[in-house]
Amino acid sequence: MNGNKWVRQIHRWLAIAFTVTVIVTTVALVQEEPVVWVSYVPLLPLALLLFTGLYLFVLPHAAKWRSRRDTARGK
Repeated sequence: MNGNKWVRQIHRWLAIAFTVTVIVTTVALVQEEPVVWVSYVPLLPLALLLFTGLYLFVLPHAAKWRSRRDTARGK
């Protein structure tokens, strides 16, 4: 697998991890004595999702920029 496929796979697994942490957090916070720090648990996978998502968002634009640059050079 090349780098882009790895990033896509990591992004998918992070999405699953984020969903699980949100469910666990919801269950933990509806308890009679909620543990408030649990509400911060989903932030790590969410931050990682942000970075991988931005990378995946920029990929098609970067390919266009590269093809324009190569065309301008005459390659």
